[in-house]
Amino acid sequence: MEQRLATIIGNAVRAARQRLELTQADVAERVGIATEVYGRLERGHMLPSVRTLRKLCLVLNCSSDVLLGMSGVEGAPALAEDPPEYRERPEVRRLLRTVRKLDAPQLRLLGQVAHALES
Repeated sequence: MEQRLATIIGNAVRAARQRLELTQADVAERVGIATEVYGRLERGHMLPSVRTLRKLCLVLNCSSDVLLGMSGVEGAPALAEDPPEYRERPEVRRLLRTVRKLDAPQLRLLGQVAHALES
């Protein structure tokens, strides 16, 4: 039963993620879990905690009934307003993830490069 539920949830989160044109890294970052953990969840190798399931519902704009396989209705009414950066193109989201990991001197250098590109 547990493995079957994990597979149902995994398939549902994959479908919802693809519908929103997000990467696994996008969803993992928004939910607050490691990309590797999200990948295992999507492949049906683990069950999410209740807290993680709730965050998945919010991030994927999907009801828990859909993720638990209790309803075939996707695209539930909006559960939360997405921050503007969630609407960015995938390549911009990847760049933002990289930039967030930079230290102060690296950020200053990147700012100078960006300023030079504007000219």
